[in-house]
Amino acid sequence: MFRVRVHKIESIRDLDGNLGKRIELIEDRHVPRFVVRPQTEEAKVVQDVLQAVQQQMPMFQGRTEFAVPKIILFLTEQEYESLSIDFDVNQVYEIVLENEAIRFRKVP
Repeated sequence: MFRVRVHKIESIRDLDGNLGKRIELIEDRHVPRFVVRPQTEEAKVVQDVLQAVQQQMPMFQGRTEFAVPKIILFLTEQEYESLSIDFDVNQVYEIVLENEAIRFRKVP
């Protein structure tokens, strides 16, 4: 079992011109942060200032997630409907591979 997050959904046409969807699922896992202890007083001041800036401006925060492409689905509209899953961007699913089948379970 592993977790994936819907990264991207695009409309596509297959070789016959039929409408469909391209659904990109990326592996969803967290990478632990490494804590760096500054050696000098100046480095400690710089680290404190950077932490204060990151707290005030979220755009400067480092990402704590590591995403690896895992599955890309190319489905016609008919195949997408028969799958009976409404994929939404950023929705997380648990994937179970067993008995020659792939099962998706939405993570609340």
